[in-house]
Amino acid sequence: MDEKTVLIIDGDAASRKFLTHTLQEQGYAVIQAGSGREGLVFAWRDRPDVIVLDPSLPDLGGDVLIKKLRQDQRTASTPVIALSGIDDTERMNVSLEQGFNEYIVKSGEAIARLLEAIPRLLGIKTEAPRKTGGLQIVFLSAKGGTGTSSLCANVAMNIARTEPESNTVVADMVLPIGSIAPLVGYKGSINLATIADVPSQEMTPAFLRESLPNIGLWRFQLLAGSPDPETANLLQVKRIPHVIEALQAAFDYVLIDLGRSLSRISLPIIQQADMIALIVSTDLGTVTLTKTVLEYLQAQGVDTKKIYPILNRAVGLEGMLKSDAEKILGLDIVTTVPYMGSNFIMANNQNQPIAHKFPHDTATVVLQQMTTTIIDRARNLRS
Repeated sequence: MDEKTVLIIDGDAASRKFLTHTLQEQGYAVIQAGSGREGLVFAWRDRPDVIVLDPSLPDLGGDVLIKKLRQDQRTASTPVIALSGIDDTERMNVSLEQGFNEYIVKSGEAIARLLEAIPRLLGIKTEAPRKTGGLQIVFLSAKGGTGTSSLCANVAMNIARTEPESNTVVADMVLPIGSIAPLVGYKGSINLATIADVPSQEMTPAFLRESLPNIGLWRFQLLAGSPDPETANLLQVKRIPHVIEALQAAFDYVLIDLGRSLSRISLPIIQQADMIALIVSTDLGTVTLTKTVLEYLQAQGVDTKKIYPILNRAVGLEGMLKSDAEKILGLDIVTTVPYMGSNFIMANNQNQPIAHKFPHDTATVVLQQMTTTIIDRARNLRS
């Protein structure tokens, strides 16, 4: 590729030196500025391809600097990355609204994020790093009441039963109140909020495998969701990516229940997943909403090959035919979970897996087959 130029605007000389050395090793030409005013001169004179700046400059604040850059035609469309020492969600949102393309916190992960962001903002295709760690399978729906949490838990149980030598965890990230704990009968105090408070250096694979509870009949370990809205409000959202990364290092299979929680918090989880189980019920309203969710995910770069649509008739016999739902969605529905009458609710209310409560039910066979297909597809896509 043609050599691209990065302008670094940072008041700290050691930071500028480190960033310059790192970027030059990656093949970028680098210009340095130690103040906002000097940075503006270099930006308008040298026309860099990307600008990386610390918003906490001694002479010009980041808000003033980005305004001046965006108001001048020479830098109006230049990608600008805030590399800040302030780890604050509100500050990040304000910076993005002001015109920054990215907001990266100065941390141990900052360089990796910066080296990923620069070519992406420049439209340079790079070879995606090979994914490692446990397979990550997300369960998602467009509307509540589709049985998403139950299917997530039952698929996880089937994985654990089929591959007893593997380690399986279910992470409940439905906000503000988790769904998996009451489904499986867990009443302990360990949950997403308490784990997110654990310092990074302590959140080792051994710590997670020892700390997260094993759920009896279900055969998997559980990271329960928030037990109430107050706890959810205390959740350190910025820690969620690290929690997931740690879970993938600790477990062979990481199943994440998002329910209908499609947000800025859950979107990165969906984008990083190996497989997305998209649960649809048979009513027209849910299918239509699911179509909207699909279009949004596609617009955000989610590969439709990773989406595994499931029509869950276990929650009701009435409604649309599979073929009609497929016409609206524009995707083939891979699995249809058959109607179970009251058995579906009975198993959930008694905190039992469907395969344990009703081993001879058709739905039990379908869930086992679906589990195998999901795992095979996820492995193939990763490889």
